[in-house]
Amino acid sequence: MDSIESWARDPNKSPIYWLNGLAGTGKSTIAKTIAERLFTDDKLGASFFCSRDYEDRRRLHLIFPTLAVQLARKYPEFRRILVPLIQSDPGIADASLHDQMSRLITRPLKKSGISTVIVIDALDECEDDGSASAILSVLGELVSEIPKVKFFLTGRPEPQISKGFRSLLLARMADMFVLHNVKPDQVDGDIRLFFRNSFSTLAGYWDELENWPAKEQLDDLCRRAAGLFVYAAATVKFIDNNKGDPRDQLDLLLESQKIGTREGKPLDKLYTSILQGAYGDDDPIGDAKMRSVLGAVVLAVNPLSPSAIATLLGFKTREVPPLLSLVNSLLIQEDASHPVRPFHKSFPDFVTDPTRCTEPRFLISPPDHHLQLLIGCLDLMNRKLVKNMCDLPDAAANSDVSDLKERTEKYIDPALRYACLSWHAHLVDADTTPTHAPEITPTLRQFLEKKFLFWLEVLSVLGAVRNAVEALQVITDWMEVC
Repeated sequence: MDSIESWARDPNKSPIYWLNGLAGTGKSTIAKTIAERLFTDDKLGASFFCSRDYEDRRRLHLIFPTLAVQLARKYPEFRRILVPLIQSDPGIADASLHDQMSRLITRPLKKSGISTVIVIDALDECEDDGSASAILSVLGELVSEIPKVKFFLTGRPEPQISKGFRSLLLARMADMFVLHNVKPDQVDGDIRLFFRNSFSTLAGYWDELENWPAKEQLDDLCRRAAGLFVYAAATVKFIDNNKGDPRDQLDLLLESQKIGTREGKPLDKLYTSILQGAYGDDDPIGDAKMRSVLGAVVLAVNPLSPSAIATLLGFKTREVPPLLSLVNSLLIQEDASHPVRPFHKSFPDFVTDPTRCTEPRFLISPPDHHLQLLIGCLDLMNRKLVKNMCDLPDAAANSDVSDLKERTEKYIDPALRYACLSWHAHLVDADTTPTHAPEITPTLRQFLEKKFLFWLEVLSVLGAVRNAVEALQVITDWMEVC
């Protein structure tokens, strides 16, 4: 933290700082804290926290427009330059990354002479098909034109990102800090402090926990964490889950991880232990439902609520919350009506990788579960879509309907909204072999022949007609394969 803050304050330091670390080492937590401190010091110009959990936070082409809007809100001089640029070229949002940064970021910052810091977290979470990071290539070309502006970036050392920072343009103007190379004893000391503080807080809510946990248990937990902060956080979340005495929860966790081999990654063993403790012995019918629900959580284009998951999977609404509550230490959810998403991105990585999730009953096969979500979306739209879903006045433009938002919320429930916006994303990722084509084709044909115009109406009132273009291209590509 001191190193990063010193870099942010010193105008003579490099314009780019890359916080590089493996999954679970604390990159996003540090980025969030840095952003908060810079904001408090009035040095934060804008931030973008990439996330694969949300469609609008994993698209590279949304980063620069979002940053530009934030900079315009904060700095009037930036806004005075930016607004005429957008008015003269409203299509800039669809331009290349280079043109976006040049016109939306570099030009207004250069003309205004603003000094600020921009934070972009988790670059590896963005979809990028290039051999080297596209956004890093653009930064390497243009950042020298705005010497008063600094960019703080975080990301895993994925090949694309590492290659981007090895380029001659970026190599000489970027500082780098490698989190997973910090001395193990220093990291272990921090993790031990985190455990002590968390357990001390938890002990305050229970009687007879003054000397808990034992030193041997704490040593064991720190050893198992192996330098991963996400292991420590997930462990505390599991122990403090309102299921019962935290001492029993800790004993259960430690005992379950003694069974079988001691080889393997710490997180893999932790996740396997939690899943085994949650779902007990083999149950073919129950396990299939559990995999379907967890598959919807980790593969949804945008997070879904339990009721929306039930609707899309064809389950009873009451069936989903109990399955999710059993693993609430692996998930984030405000309450039963809000969307649910993984606690950390390492869990989807684990549960969809057969080399890591070696228990077949817990393994999520992306092609199979994308197919299930696709069929669920198409079936739901075929059942529910009707002409003029939101009961709008005849011949009225969307802008003429003052209560359009209220109408969409009333007539288009979250599951149907998700289906209309995202069904084609699951067709891209579904198993497209001829084996599954017969399952998809009749339902897709019915949708195109009977519900297509009603679907366009829904996209229109949601302000998402662009999705129709993407979906039709996806269908065309899929038909060429199948």
